Amino acid sequence: MLRFIVVQSLLFMSMPGLAQTSPVGLWQSIDDTTGKPRAEIRISEAAGVLTGRIERSLLPTPADAVLLCTLCPDDRKDKPLIGMDIIRQMKAGSDAQTWEGGEILDPEKGKIFKLRLQLQDGGKKLQVRGYIGPFFRNQTWIRIS
Repeated sequence: MLRFIVVQSLLFMSMPGLAQTSPVGLWQSIDDTTGKPRAEIRISEAAGVLTGRIERSLLPTPADAVLLCTLCPDDRKDKPLIGMDIIRQMKAGSDAQTWEGGEILDPEKGKIFKLRLQLQDGGKKLQVRGYIGPFFRNQTWIRIS
């Protein structure tokens, strides 16, 4: 019995070191121009579809400021950025590390891009590629949890 408990304990202790196979979790978005953290994004899954919501801004703003998406072109127009879905309709892609078919909103520019997500570095990083036609922009997000 003691041997079983020791083996189980070792198994659970080693689990955080295993590669992550899903982008579900909390991510820190990194600005592709400045390399500085911008926000914390929570990616969640329901019925095989991923959604990403802004949980916290990491940009310097007054404590009582409510940041709104004034340039958003759809139902998110003039809504608060904190709590806003910026990733919608992502589904599993052609391999176990890729999700496709959805979209991402750039709230600063009010633009919506097609999106591809790809796990990297054993799930510690997420390549976020927004694109319109042949033009694309990449960011690398860092997993927080």
